[in-house]
Amino acid sequence: MENKVNYAIVGGFVLVLGAVLVAGILWLASGGAFQKKYDLYLAIEDESVAGLNLNAPVKYNGVDVGKVRQIQLDPANPERVNLIFAIERGTPIKEDTVAVLKTQGLTGIAYVELGGGTQGAPPLRATAGSPYPVIRTKPSLAARLENVLTSVLAKLDSTSTSINAILSDENRAAFTSALNDIAAVARTIATRKEELDAGITHAARTFENSSRASAQAGPVIDRIGRSAAAIERMGNEVSRTSVSAGKTVDSAGADLKRLGEETLPELERLLGELSVLSTSLRRLSEQTERNPAGLLFGRRPVPDGPGESETGNPSGQQRP
Repeated sequence: MENKVNYAIVGGFVLVLGAVLVAGILWLASGGAFQKKYDLYLAIEDESVAGLNLNAPVKYNGVDVGKVRQIQLDPANPERVNLIFAIERGTPIKEDTVAVLKTQGLTGIAYVELGGGTQGAPPLRATAGSPYPVIRTKPSLAARLENVLTSVLAKLDSTSTSINAILSDENRAAFTSALNDIAAVARTIATRKEELDAGITHAARTFENSSRASAQAGPVIDRIGRSAAAIERMGNEVSRTSVSAGKTVDSAGADLKRLGEETLPELERLLGELSVLSTSLRRLSEQTERNPAGLLFGRRPVPDGPGESETGNPSGQQRP
């Protein structure tokens, strides 16, 4: 029995198998199961990105971790450039990670260098309103050199302007006049050289005499100092003496006060008694002079005068 072969089915099977083989080869060539996964990040540059192309390498401390996926101007500010990076998943992109544009050697091919990222910093996350996490940037070496050169050129321009102002016609004329005056002074000094030498010699002698006088004045000043010290000691002694005298006067005043309060009244009473005694003695002497016998025989009664009697003296008192 003859078998019939369906060539159409065989041909279709071969085509399908070939397509599967080609797809498998392409899949394996593109990485297949080992294909890497990437995360997208945004970086905003404020400088020119000339020399940076799509698929330019993105390096982290010199290690390739991704590529530049997109380069475009910022629609809100054309002075800035938005760069989108495709970075391998698992790369430690932290909040303090920064991106810097660099060039490779003399070829001028630009790439992006990531740096920073301390161990304790948190991972970089997308903020509200931004589809991608934003990596901070800092100026590249070329930008910093350009800024420095621009500043230096501005200062050089200002310096040259100042120099031109200094070297104006008026200043040059004044400078020439000053040089002429200096030359005239120099000629005058040269013509009077001998007088200047003599003046210098006299000045040296004067300084020498002054030094001698100052040396001789030293002992005089010492003696004056000793005299001043002696005067000061004498003043201190006088001060202490005046203090002692003041104390003595105060003590004498207290004694005089006590004398006035205690002794004077007693003295007054004694003087009063002496006055009474002197009066009595005077009377006694007067009586003795009138009647010396009375001193021996005592006083005799005085006889009554005419018309006087004992009745005439009712009190019975004797008259003196």
